[in-house]
Amino acid sequence: MALGAVLAALLAAVHVTQGASSVGLPELLGLLVGGSDDQAAAVLVASRMPRLLAGVLVGVALGVAGLVMQTVSRNILASPDTLAVNAGAYLAVVAVTAFGVVLPIVGGGAVAFVGGLAAATLVLALSAGARGGGTVRLVLAGSAIALALAALTTMLLLLFPERTTGLYAWGNGTLAQTGMDPMFQLGPVVLVAVGALFVIARPLDLVSLGDDTATTLGVRVRRTRLGGILIAVLLSAAAVTIAGPIGFVGLAAPAIVRLVAVRVPGMQRHVLLIPAAAVTGVVVVLGADVLLRLVFGGQAAVAVPTGVVTTIFGAVFLIALALRAKASSDGAASGFVMGAALSPRARLLVIVGAAALLVAVGVASLLLGDAKLLGGDVVNWITGRAGPLVEFVMNTRAPRVAAAILAGAALALAGTVVQAVARNPLAEPAILGVTGGAGVGAVLVITAWPLATFLGVTAGGLVGAVLAAAIVFGLSAAGGLASTRLILIGLGVSAATAASTAMLIIATDPYNAAKALTWMSGSTYGRTVPQLVPLLIVVLLALPVLLSARRELDLLAFDDDTPRVLGVAIGRSRFGLLAVSVALTATAVAAVGVIGFVGLVAPHAARALVGSRHARVLPLAALLGALLVCIADTLGRTVIAPAQLPAGLLTAVVGAPYFVWLLWRSRRAA
Repeated sequence: MALGAVLAALLAAVHVTQGASSVGLPELLGLLVGGSDDQAAAVLVASRMPRLLAGVLVGVALGVAGLVMQTVSRNILASPDTLAVNAGAYLAVVAVTAFGVVLPIVGGGAVAFVGGLAAATLVLALSAGARGGGTVRLVLAGSAIALALAALTTMLLLLFPERTTGLYAWGNGTLAQTGMDPMFQLGPVVLVAVGALFVIARPLDLVSLGDDTATTLGVRVRRTRLGGILIAVLLSAAAVTIAGPIGFVGLAAPAIVRLVAVRVPGMQRHVLLIPAAAVTGVVVVLGADVLLRLVFGGQAAVAVPTGVVTTIFGAVFLIALALRAKASSDGAASGFVMGAALSPRARLLVIVGAAALLVAVGVASLLLGDAKLLGGDVVNWITGRAGPLVEFVMNTRAPRVAAAILAGAALALAGTVVQAVARNPLAEPAILGVTGGAGVGAVLVITAWPLATFLGVTAGGLVGAVLAAAIVFGLSAAGGLASTRLILIGLGVSAATAASTAMLIIATDPYNAAKALTWMSGSTYGRTVPQLVPLLIVVLLALPVLLSARRELDLLAFDDDTPRVLGVAIGRSRFGLLAVSVALTATAVAAVGVIGFVGLVAPHAARALVGSRHARVLPLAALLGALLVCIADTLGRTVIAPAQLPAGLLTAVVGAPYFVWLLWRSRRAA
C-alpha cells in the first residue's frame, strides 16, 4: 500500500508538470515557495489541477468498481468494460445530447448511471448459470452487448453531428477538463460510494467464497450482490461523466491487486483490497496520461484520449491473463441451437427457399433507394437499352447490392468456421482480432493518404488483418489453439486494434475522421465491380474448400477426443480452417468495412433450421448472411433517403436482439 501510494504521488508530481503551455517544474516550484507568477498560477488552477484530480477520481472509481464486479460475479475478467457498463453509460449520454437535452453535471451522471446499470444487468443475467465456460461466456456476452450499444451510439453520432461534436473523442476517455466543477460535484459521490463498500466489506469477503458458504454464515447473498453492483455502476457512471469511458482500468487495476494479494498474507480481505484497488487505479490512469504526453508531447496529446493508452495496456494485460490460464476447450460448447428433426427433403427445401428469397431481396434492393426504379428499368439496363438516368442509377446501385451479398456470405461462412473451431456458439470473426486488424490497416491508409485509392485501402486492410491473425494464432499455438485461450487473446487484440483505430481517427482532420468512421461502420457506398473481384474470388474458392472439410468441422465442433481418435490432426485442422476464416473476413472488411453480428447470427439461424451438419449449415449460413447484409444495406439507403445509414450499424441493431435471445436460451439450457 505504501509503495503504491508513493508511486501514485510520484506520477502526480510528474503529471502536474506536463501540459501544452511552457509552464514547467521551475515555475511550479516558484509558486510552491511563495512566488507570484500569475501565468503559472492560472495554468495550474485552470488546467493542470483539474486534469490531475480527474485522473485521481477516475482511477479510484474504476479501480474499485472493477474489484466489486469481479467479487460479486466471481470472475476475474469482470469489469465496467466487459460488463458493457461503459458502453451503456456512453450511449445514454450521447442519446440525451443528440436529442438536444441539456443537463447539469449531476444530471448527466444520473443518465450515465441508468444506462450503465441497464447494460450490466443484461450482461449479468445473460451470462449467469454457465458451467465451465463462465469466464469466456461473460466476456463474450459483454463484448457483444457493448458492440450493439456502440453501433447505436455511432448511429446517433452520424445522424446528429452538429449536436454531438466532440463526443467521439470523449467516448474514448479523456482527462481534459474545463474547470473543477465536475470534480467538486462528483467527488463526494465517489467518496460516499467507496465508503459504503467498506460497510459491506465483510459480506463481500464471504460472497467471494461462494453462495452456499456465505448463506451458511448468515450473509444475505442477493442483497449484498445487488448492493455491490449498484455501487460499482454508480462509480463507473461517475467516471464516465467526468472523463468518458476510459477503457480497461476496471479490469487491470483490481486484477493486479489480486495477483499481489495472493502473495501477501491477509491482504485478500476487502477492507484492504478496496483501498489497494483505488491506489492501483490511480497509478494506471495517471501513468497512462503521463506516458501519453511523454510520447506525443503536451500539445499533440490534447487531441489523443487517455483511454486509448489504458485500453491498449488493458488489452495486453488481458492477453497475459489468457496466456497464464489453462489452455482448455471444455465447457464452451453448450448452448448451440440445433434444428428440428426435418426430413432431408424439407432441409433441401429450406436451402432452396433461402436462395429464392435472396434473389427476390436482391431484385427489390436494385429497385429501391433514393431513386425508385421499375422491373422494366432493370431489364433495359441488363439488355443495354436503358436511358442515361437509369444507367447512372444502376451502375452505382448494382455493385452495392453485389457487395452486400458477397460480404454477407463471406462473414457468415467465417462465423460458421470460428464457432465450430472455437467450439463456442457465441463466437464470431471479430473475436479473432481480424476485423480490428483490417480496420487499423485501412484507417491508417485513409488517414495517412487522404487521396488513397480503394486498392490502397484494401491492401492496408488485408495487411492489418493478416498481422492481427498472426499475433492471435502465434500466441494461441502453445495451447494447440484451444478455444478459451484463442477467444481471450482474440478479444485482447480486438480491444487494442479498436483503441489504435480510434487514435488514428481522432488525430486526423475532421474530413478524414468522418470518412474513417463511416468505413468503420460498414458501408457499401461508392463500390464498383472491379473492387469486388478479390472478395468474389475468395468466396468462390472458400466455399468448396469448407464443404470438403465438412467432416473435420463436424468433429471439431463436438469435442477434442473424438476427432483425435478418428485421425484428425486437431492443431493443423484448426489452423487451416481459421486461415480460411481470416481470408474471408479480411476481404469482406476490406471491401465494405466493419459489419458486425453477421458471423454470429447467420450460423445460428442456419443450425436452427437444418441442424448441425456442416454440409447443410455452410450453404444456408452463406445465404442467410447475404440476406441479412443485403436487407440492412437496402434499409440504410431508403429509410432516411437521400441520407444514408451504414449497413454495419443496422446489422448490429438487427443482430443484437437475436443475440440476446440466443444467450437467454443457452443460459436456460445450461
